[in-house]
Amino acid sequence: MQKDKSMTREQWLQRANGLALFTIFYNLAEGAGSVWFGVADETLSLFGFGLDSFIEVISAVGVWHMLRRIAHNSGEQRDEFEQRALRITGAAFYLLTAGLLLTAGINLYSSHKPETTLWGIIISLISISFMWFLISQKTKAGKALASPAILADAACSRACLYLSLVLMVSSVGYELTGLGWLDAVGAVGIAWLAYKEGREAFDKARGLACACSCSCGGRA
Repeated sequence: MQKDKSMTREQWLQRANGLALFTIFYNLAEGAGSVWFGVADETLSLFGFGLDSFIEVISAVGVWHMLRRIAHNSGEQRDEFEQRALRITGAAFYLLTAGLLLTAGINLYSSHKPETTLWGIIISLISISFMWFLISQKTKAGKALASPAILADAACSRACLYLSLVLMVSSVGYELTGLGWLDAVGAVGIAWLAYKEGREAFDKARGLACACSCSCGGRA
């Protein structure tokens, strides 16, 4: 395999494009599994995590479209398709935030308990490993291409890592204690992160390339 330092711009763009496609298909699979088991086990945090993954697909499609455009030397200024995708993403995150907060409140009031949070633990561990890989690889590609947009995408992958950590903590906590409110608290944590993702999506639609909460220049 060719060493990273000897890769050409075109090869780095191909790698970044592959990472974007992987992000799309991974989030589709993760979202489907999380929603399925979230409904089956009545786990709100896992269900919300799955919906978040589906919303991330919209953003990832916008990134993939951007990379194809950059490959044709069209620059990093977002076009109408990408701006629309970001606005849809932001609105979807806001709707998810409202839905999770409302449902979490109802679950707390009714003392609802999940059947189990075992799948939340499994899915969160899988997600953490994949997000760590994506953060590392996207950061390398962004630095090699001197691309603020790719670095911003890597920074946003950190938000997905934080979501996975919230899911893992609430899922492990419930399995250890049986306290049903931990699932609702986990859902509130996911709602807060979804709200921040929504705000960042609208910021990027307005042209702020590094809108995500993690620094674009930070290490993975």
